Amino acid sequence: MSGPLFPGYRPADADEAVGADGRPRNGYAVLGAWLERLGGDRLPAAAEALAAAHRARGVTVSTWTDGRREAHPVHVDPVPRVVTAEAWAELAAGVQQRHRALNAFLADAYRAAGRRRGDADRHPEIVQAGVLPEWAVAHSPGRDPQAVGLAWPGQPRAALAGVDLRRTREGWVVLGDDLRLPAGLGHALAVRDTVLAAGSGPGPEAGAVLDPWDAVPMLLAGLQAAAPPACEQPARVAVLAAPDGEDDGFEQRMLADALQVPLLRPSDLWPRLDGGIDATVDGVRQPVDVLYRHVDDAALGVYPAPVGQPLDLLLAEAVRAGRLGLANVTGNGVADDAATYAWVPAMIRFYLAEEPLLPSVHTWVLADPAQWAAVRERLHELVLTPVAGYGGGRVVSGPSCTGAELAELQAEVAAAPHRFVAQEPVQGSTAPTLADGRVRPRHVDLRVFSVAAPTYRALPAPLTRVALSEGSTPGSAADSGVKDTWLLRA
Repeated sequence: MSGPLFPGYRPADADEAVGADGRPRNGYAVLGAWLERLGGDRLPAAAEALAAAHRARGVTVSTWTDGRREAHPVHVDPVPRVVTAEAWAELAAGVQQRHRALNAFLADAYRAAGRRRGDADRHPEIVQAGVLPEWAVAHSPGRDPQAVGLAWPGQPRAALAGVDLRRTREGWVVLGDDLRLPAGLGHALAVRDTVLAAGSGPGPEAGAVLDPWDAVPMLLAGLQAAAPPACEQPARVAVLAAPDGEDDGFEQRMLADALQVPLLRPSDLWPRLDGGIDATVDGVRQPVDVLYRHVDDAALGVYPAPVGQPLDLLLAEAVRAGRLGLANVTGNGVADDAATYAWVPAMIRFYLAEEPLLPSVHTWVLADPAQWAAVRERLHELVLTPVAGYGGGRVVSGPSCTGAELAELQAEVAAAPHRFVAQEPVQGSTAPTLADGRVRPRHVDLRVFSVAAPTYRALPAPLTRVALSEGSTPGSAADSGVKDTWLLRA
């Protein structure tokens, strides 16, 4: 394709799709045939068709306001995002590397916690080596001592991981890791289904694009690998969700349907005499070997099973009896909060003896007095993120604050610096997005998922989030949407 991809499009400096001359780059030439088939003037109509198709399927995301859940429709942008085969290979290798290192850290952190009280080497090996300070593990708000025995020997505690990334002028950078309940995979599958149903997905060019549904058998194999060794094979998997009305609903239904496994609620689970779990499915009880968990750690103690036993105790007894595997295991917050993120490159070097393949954002952990002193006078330049487990809070961008807001922020952080980390702002790339009836550059992020077993593999179903407003980054449900992500074949 020699002419402009989107006539009249004014790309930002770090636009992924269009160069300053208006011509496509980074693999986006594949959209030429797609646009010609769809018709550039029909993009608004395509957007309306996508919105109608998504509404018909009940695709929503939830936010909580004043203790009440609010469901929001998911905006689907009609212009796909393209990731070249070379870029995907780089991303996949880097995501798999982080997943391996973080699982090694989880095994180290919880193995040490389970040793005898009199042992001289109770600290994790990474702490004994001086790579991490002792307080970063022992006093992490994400660490759960009760989770020590909730993984069978050798089980990766994070069967599924999510990694959030942003592309900059220098390349890809990791924004964060999710090892607890990585969400978004169901939405990535749904977006491809929706664009195909609406006639705006890959047509003849589909042969050059990976199918995100190839991720489903990979995910199922990873979940089945979470079953205890004594379980019969193939392991019987089910998706565990919160009671009706207390979660997003769509993602859990989507994944259960894709995996062709039951979708269970706490009221469906029953203890067996051998210590295992039975589930009521269509009125019939049947054994379950692995629960693909979509219930927060804290909520497991809130919901009762039909016998009146708290759900967390029911599941813990089944795991310790060698009859159940959890994916993911509880207690993984020690490995994925904002403070731990700062040490992931060091973990990669310590556990894997490798150099990080994907860079992290420069981060200061303000629980360290020296690091707090280094940035005390720079809050107006940095992004402040609360550490998980310290009462929530919101991410604050210093450059966007007024003088009064900065003074309030300074006082809040000074009162409890251990509750925050500080980071350099990351200006990410843009991609063509339909806004106000025209194609305009908007900022995009990417979430990549990986499974730990039988081998570490990145799933070919990443989720692209796009900011709908000029100058903003993907964030709130009201100001963000999603795009279909085209992973080009090698």
